[in-house]
Amino acid sequence: MKLFDVYPLMNVTPQKAEDCYVWDDQGNKYLDLYGGHAVISIGHSHPHYIRQITRQLNNIGFYSNSVQNPLQLKLANKLGEVSGMTDYDLFLCNSGAEANENALKLASFHTGKKRVIAFKKAFHGRTSAAVAATDNPSIQAEINKGHEVTFLNLNDSASVENELKKGDVCAVIVEGIQGIGGIKIPENSFLQDLEKLCRQYACVLILDEIQSGYGRSGSFFAFQDAGIKPHLITMAKGMGNGFPIGGLLISPEFKPSHGLLGTTFGGNYLACAAALAVLEVIEEQRLVENARQTGRFLIEELNQIAGIEEVRGRGLMIGLQFDHSVADIRRRLVTEKKIFTGVSSTNIIRLLPPLTMTIPMAQHFIGSLKEVLQT
Repeated sequence: MKLFDVYPLMNVTPQKAEDCYVWDDQGNKYLDLYGGHAVISIGHSHPHYIRQITRQLNNIGFYSNSVQNPLQLKLANKLGEVSGMTDYDLFLCNSGAEANENALKLASFHTGKKRVIAFKKAFHGRTSAAVAATDNPSIQAEINKGHEVTFLNLNDSASVENELKKGDVCAVIVEGIQGIGGIKIPENSFLQDLEKLCRQYACVLILDEIQSGYGRSGSFFAFQDAGIKPHLITMAKGMGNGFPIGGLLISPEFKPSHGLLGTTFGGNYLACAAALAVLEVIEEQRLVENARQTGRFLIEELNQIAGIEEVRGRGLMIGLQFDHSVADIRRRLVTEKKIFTGVSSTNIIRLLPPLTMTIPMAQHFIGSLKEVLQT
């Protein structure tokens, strides 16, 4: 048997990782500014994280959601405390796509409607409704295209109101910061307009914080800078530091009923142990504040580098836009400087490092990038 070949792969085979560093099978050490696609929030192989998962596995690793699992309630309480969203309920699942799928489903249940408003360049996942709300026809099969989704320009409140007036929209879904879309940030005034319009037209506002959440933006959730209260908030990537887990925060306006939502693996013992460890480390090491400060330093320094067309982002979610393909820059960063970076489209480098990234690490990257761009 061979693998179904759907991933373009770097010629690197990681074997060990610690904090912001990865070692390959040849013993080379890499600075990881990609974080496994924004997943590594508290650093690779954090000792507290390893201890908590090991301790849990030595007791019980899995049982279904047909029994009491106090870890789920402990996780909900801790998440409310660290995020400040204490009045929301938590539904646990396994991934970001699944979180968005459940959010869209819940919005349709709640309103009795089915059309969705999403935004150009949006990415919300690869499952049925989530991929339909993703602005990329090349990854939508015909079966996905049966969903009714309207794509509008980001930061255009008037176009949103024009669609909501038609009365058939169940949800507006927007990323706290567009990731694959190129680190495009919705303006605070736009998010405030969305909250107002969704309430005015009896529509559900979904904030997709799968990539931008869990401290990455320098706030626990990126939308919190706008001072709004979305109906639903979706989470995943940084939530488990590599252990598969997703979640949906649900406002008190939604009433649960048995069987309304469900999952086999969501909220299992190991996932909860991992997610609790992540929140404990975020809180103890003040990683949200670190992301804000280190990100501010990075953005200020990157703005001084000739050859970068634009620097966008907040915290440790940063996009570097060039007027040409970045493939060779990324290749040289990996092969010559031993630095992992991400990409968006063909001309944007994405930085999504662990939230433990330090100023000296940032300085090392800046110096390395300058050398690559100058030679």
